Amino acid sequence: MIERLPPIAILAGGLATRLKPLTDKIPKALIEVAGRPFIDHLLQNLSEQGVTKVVLCTGLFGDQLESHVGDGSHFNLQVRYSNDGPVPLGTGGALLQALPLLGNEFFVTYGDTFLDIAYPEVFQSFKNASKSGLMTVLENQNQWGTSNTEFSRTRGLIEHNKRAPTPRMHHIDYGLSLLTRQSLENWHREHLAPAFDLNDLFTDLSRQQLLAGFEVKNRFYEIGTPQGLKETTQFLTERSERKSPMTTQLRPYIENYFQDAAQICSILNQKQIPQMESMIQILREIRSTGGRLFILGVGGSAGNATHAVNDFRKIVGIETYAPTDNVSELTARINDDGWNTVFANWLMGSRLSSKDGILVFSVGGGNEAKNVSMNIVMALKLAQERGAKIMGIVGRDGGFTAKVADACVIVPTINGDAVTPHAEAFQAVVWHMLVSHPALKANEMKWESTETTQVSPDAKTPLRAN
Repeated sequence: MIERLPPIAILAGGLATRLKPLTDKIPKALIEVAGRPFIDHLLQNLSEQGVTKVVLCTGLFGDQLESHVGDGSHFNLQVRYSNDGPVPLGTGGALLQALPLLGNEFFVTYGDTFLDIAYPEVFQSFKNASKSGLMTVLENQNQWGTSNTEFSRTRGLIEHNKRAPTPRMHHIDYGLSLLTRQSLENWHREHLAPAFDLNDLFTDLSRQQLLAGFEVKNRFYEIGTPQGLKETTQFLTERSERKSPMTTQLRPYIENYFQDAAQICSILNQKQIPQMESMIQILREIRSTGGRLFILGVGGSAGNATHAVNDFRKIVGIETYAPTDNVSELTARINDDGWNTVFANWLMGSRLSSKDGILVFSVGGGNEAKNVSMNIVMALKLAQERGAKIMGIVGRDGGFTAKVADACVIVPTINGDAVTPHAEAFQAVVWHMLVSHPALKANEMKWESTETTQVSPDAKTPLRAN
């Protein structure tokens, strides 16, 4: 599972002497390329890739970069700054100084380079490798600079050495790497150099077999030389013409939404399993004693309740009901008795007993102090009086449901702007896990029990019907 991407350090403190006079009064990253300052292209690409946190390591004219980029919010990014100060620190020293802003693992790239690469794939490769660092490499054959890396598709990255390349080196550092904080701190403790080249660290890591390699196929684009600036301008101009402006606006939210969902899955798997196990035990007890299950939900959660009623009845074999499925009774009770007691009165009419269970689907779980979802609060108080088991799949902090439940799964809040869609979506994820669990499933589901096979698009692999 791909985690949320780590921060990225952008090294943008170089003097850009090869581009003078363009860089006499502005930093290289603010040179206009394809109608926009180059840094805009770089940050927009990072945002579209799913990066959320950026640290710009600046030097001369760093104040101009900070003034232009600001906090990064217009790129949907959080941008912070680390400046070399009066004495240039080199790429390694600049990164060392920025460590307090970066955390335990981070990407590293350059402020004059645009990379046509999938950042999540690179990060996943780094996690799988379990090494101190990872370098992306391109088979170069000295085409876009002197090849400086020996890489084998079977053995991985063998050696990187920018200072003394060997004839065996046919790849070049592509411009995107990942490092751990510890690797940089360890190197600095050994060498005690305040200003140093990051490539020296990479060389040492490669010799110790602590540097993984990730081979890419698409060339990099850079603006460090006049020729590179010309080629990059052409590439970004053609790229912007191919991309729909609407796609640029839509993609970041989509990517972040699913990255948040992946993180929620990870947290549920790590921290909420005991609650799910308790729910399974409670549901088994309700079924074995002939009890009933009542599912309570409002709004979108009411729709989930209807679906779940079907699954618990048909797949698990528990007699299950939702008060929101009977619109006539529900609206009559609201009209005659009021909203707050509608679920409690319905449960009394259903003769709720200690053999029964309540399952709450809710974003907030009900809050008596704030007078929110009081119909759920009153229903749960009745359940407590009758000795019925209480379960919940809720969002935020779980509210009243989490306080009184015998078992409650809380869908964690990763993004405050998406509490409701994630909470209601993961209600479905969790209940489907419950009904399909071997400890509860009493009847096969349609497609899982169908043995008809199909042929995959490659005409080789049989697929079960689904």
